[in-house]
Amino acid sequence: MKTLTRAEEEVMQVLWKLESALVKEIVAKMKSPKPHYNTVSTIVTILVEKGFASYEYYGRSYEYYPLVSKEDYAKKLVKEVLRKYYSNSFTNLAAQFSSERTFKPGEIEELAKAAKQASPKPKKRGRKKKKS
Repeated sequence: MKTLTRAEEEVMQVLWKLESALVKEIVAKMKSPKPHYNTVSTIVTILVEKGFASYEYYGRSYEYYPLVSKEDYAKKLVKEVLRKYYSNSFTNLAAQFSSERTFKPGEIEELAKAAKQASPKPKKRGRKKKKS
């Protein structure tokens, strides 16, 4: 999966929220100062080319919808940040935030609990019983 530019991500955030939309609807939901219609139209075309969105054609209008979920894209970004900046170590990432005191009280314990629950359970190893 490719990454999004800042402008592409802004458009995708709106498209994820709306689930499907015409360009004019995307523009209407964007933050001020709103980009020009043609700018958003160009960005949506790029998103289609990159495989992040697709469209249905209705008369003279295109209705766009996301092909990549927000969750899948977020996971990809986090993995990329871990790889590039934290040696693929979530511990290193958490340690940096912890040292800067950006965690609220109790969040580290919640994080540890969630990680433990999400961890794959080790397979039991042992000898197979002999059939009689």
